[in-house]
Amino acid sequence: MSEPTALSLLPPFVVLVLAIQLRRPILALVIGACTGLFLISANPLDVLDNFAATSLKVMQDETIGWLLLVCGGFGSLIALLIRAGGAFAFGERALLLAKGRRSSLLMTSFLGLIIFIDDYLNALTVGETMKRVTDKLKISREMLAYVVDSTAAPICVLVPLSTWAVFFGGLLESDGEGSGIALYIQAIPYMFYAWLTLAVMLLVIVGAIPLFGPMARAEARAMAGHAGQLPEPAQQQEALERTLDANALKAMEEEFATRHRNGRLRHFLLPLVLLVGSTLYFEIDIWKGLLVTLLATLVYFRAAGLMTLPEAMEQMVDGFKTMLPAVGTVMAAFIFKEVSDQLQLPQFVIDSLLPYMSASMLPALVFLAMALLAFATGSSWGIFAVSIPIVMPLAHAVGADIPLTIGALLSASSFGSQACFYSDSTVLAAQGSGCDLISHAVTQLPYALIAAVLTFIGFVLIG
Repeated sequence: MSEPTALSLLPPFVVLVLAIQLRRPILALVIGACTGLFLISANPLDVLDNFAATSLKVMQDETIGWLLLVCGGFGSLIALLIRAGGAFAFGERALLLAKGRRSSLLMTSFLGLIIFIDDYLNALTVGETMKRVTDKLKISREMLAYVVDSTAAPICVLVPLSTWAVFFGGLLESDGEGSGIALYIQAIPYMFYAWLTLAVMLLVIVGAIPLFGPMARAEARAMAGHAGQLPEPAQQQEALERTLDANALKAMEEEFATRHRNGRLRHFLLPLVLLVGSTLYFEIDIWKGLLVTLLATLVYFRAAGLMTLPEAMEQMVDGFKTMLPAVGTVMAAFIFKEVSDQLQLPQFVIDSLLPYMSASMLPALVFLAMALLAFATGSSWGIFAVSIPIVMPLAHAVGADIPLTIGALLSASSFGSQACFYSDSTVLAAQGSGCDLISHAVTQLPYALIAAVLTFIGFVLIG
């Protein structure tokens, strides 16, 4: 397409409708990408060739390779922590403190606050750690996933020692804005969406904001004992009863109980502390930190007699496989984003709002435009690599406040990461919490929109 048109809005609309109707986000994203390719292709028969070329281009992207390794590596590490009984031991300690709904959810949010290095680490670790506690207290997996997602990107974006700060600081610096990290730090007070999301989440937990809509229904099902998502022990029991005879089942239960009795809190905490420390040591390179942690954990667990090396490798492979649905969804989202870029969706949205932009209104309109783009494309990072070179010169041209504009950009990014049905953070929060992806997305969206509306009003007033 030579010029961006309103037709570029059709593929995101198709994806959102199908994702809700079919509850199959990968299928919805693929159909949305094909819809976009039909709009691009002069000959409908070229759609297959274009889809093949686009998907291969995405798979060759370094970001996708990093994503596959990091998500799979997290799955392997979590599997080791569960197998060693460390996660179980943490849950036992948490149950001593979490006597009710409010205290358990506050504990979940606190754990999300202290794991600030990366939203992937946050989403997977917190959900996996706390779901056993919240299951016992009849809290829905949807509520757990909402709290986890609210302390993933919104926390990471506020901390200048996170992967978000490194990425966006680098983008700002490469765009000629001077010291990227210094500008990033100046913009932190203006990242209204992140601050408001944390406030809304805490108000929901303490009951100041009542439950309503899909979340209220999910909580009612959980309280009635019909959470919709069976706790893992029940799922494992059901699978075992189908495949094993009574003696084998009894042996498995005894082995499971012995493993957890031998689990110690240090088997959970030491690997996590090492992961955070090594990630910081390698200048917020979480893949290097994860490699060091996996190697050290293998040696530690073997020396402690928790498992043999073949057993550990088997657990790591199984853990890696559990992440494939999440990785597949994010890969499909990247393909969809690539098609959206070919349709010039970012340019169309920005060009449509350009006549209304002034120094006072620019931050609010930037937040609105970029939030819509991030929500439509599922890209909380990639879309900004395209948009920052457009937005920042415009901010300078109209004389807008630069830290305020950067705050608007980062607010939009964290909104897209949390609210989009198929963003990586949403997918991983659902995965870690053991919750259906679409159920998580639908139940948390009203609360994300409350924070987004207040954010827009805030930028209008401050501007």
